[in-house]
Amino acid sequence: MVKVILISVIVGAVAGLLRGIRVGDREAEVVSKTAASLAFVVLGALSWRSGDPIATWLLVGLALCAAGDVLLIRDRTFDLGLLSFLLGHVAYVAAFHAAAPVTEWTRWILLPIALASFGALAWLWPHLGHRRISVGAYVLVITVMVWGALAVTTGGFLGPKIAVGAVLFYLSDLTVARDRFVQSDFINRGIGLPMYYAAQVLIALSV
Repeated sequence: MVKVILISVIVGAVAGLLRGIRVGDREAEVVSKTAASLAFVVLGALSWRSGDPIATWLLVGLALCAAGDVLLIRDRTFDLGLLSFLLGHVAYVAAFHAAAPVTEWTRWILLPIALASFGALAWLWPHLGHRRISVGAYVLVITVMVWGALAVTTGGFLGPKIAVGAVLFYLSDLTVARDRFVQSDFINRGIGLPMYYAAQVLIALSV
């Protein structure tokens, strides 16, 4: 019941966030985004048990991503937000490694993800300016994260929610990149934010 309430809070907060962005209500945007992000951390924390490295790393990843959400609200803390998300993906990778060592991850799964990431980075490259190295590092880490999620799911080590969540996260980041570096418009957030929060809910439910 508590999980249902938290998911409902996230849905309502995301709706409020999109409305705040649409009408230019900065205060509503900050409050709604913070509430939605805190809620998915709490959602994950409800199932956390000490001594479970997979759950612990997933929860660390959720917390780092929530911090990144808050930091990305303001332009002056964008780079810190990017770093927080990068570390969040590293935590997710650590969780997948705890479920199954990297040496057991299916290699062929990496190829299509790497090709997609290379294409995305080539598309963004002319627009990145001084952030080419940091964004490049982020793309590398999220590529490994998605690979790990799909590998541990297809290998039967973790449930399908992890794989779906990772893919949605990846797709939502493409909309963030487009909005930040290529063309800023509401459609980016209108599509990306629901995908992002759905991704984090699925990961939180996997803790």
